[in-house]
Amino acid sequence: MAAGDIETFHQSGTWFNRIEGESRTLGPGFDTQEDAVAAGRSAAVARQVEHTVKSDEGPSDDRAAYGTNPRDRVG
Repeated sequence: MAAGDIETFHQSGTWFNRIEGESRTLGPGFDTQEDAVAAGRSAAVARQVEHTVKSDEGPSDDRAAYGTNPRDRVG
């Protein structure tokens, strides 16, 4: 992920969203992954950046780019 992308993650029983490179979360926590993902996806669309979901086991394959010019991925 690049700085500015949106990440949905799970911590202490609650789901959150944050901007990559920042420690603060975007808004409140969510009880369900589905609600957090929907909010994270909306934030990514609004910012035209990539959105990823990080499970307890680490990053997942659930990733989508919402920018007008998605960056090339390495890997």
